[in-house]
Amino acid sequence: MAGFTLTSSSFSGQVPRAQVYHDFGAGGDNQSPDLAWNNAPEGTKSFMIICHDPDAPGPGGWWHWCACDIPAGVSSLPAGASTKSMPAGTIELHNSYGAVGYGGACPPPGDEAHPYHLTIFALKTEKLGVDAGASPAMMLFVAAEHIIGKAGLTAYYAR
Repeated sequence: MAGFTLTSSSFSGQVPRAQVYHDFGAGGDNQSPDLAWNNAPEGTKSFMIICHDPDAPGPGGWWHWCACDIPAGVSSLPAGASTKSMPAGTIELHNSYGAVGYGGACPPPGDEAHPYHLTIFALKTEKLGVDAGASPAMMLFVAAEHIIGKAGLTAYYAR
């Protein structure tokens, strides 16, 4: 059997304008990328998604998207799903911009290209027991004992 994989028709190599933040002069559409995943590990009961920029200024990097409790029967998300058409029961946390859901790439002007790591985790629990007010760090802490697989993509962006 093939391993757990994550793909996107848009979020690959370079972050496209559609996934760039819409404020702070970045000029993007702030749209979450389309995603599809296959071959989740046996025993998967839910999924969790994070998108993180470890090179952002300040300690801890920048959280662009954190979502959990995505039902195990889901294997894809269309572009722009964040906050509009996420599967029933999904919880999206606040990103580092302070808004719920996806917040696009927006590195400081003049920086080298930043890596945007988008990871999906297969979990052995249906619900993590965190609410939308939880921090990304808390979500990952709670999820740690439930992770049975992960797959990811990295895209880069500079302005």
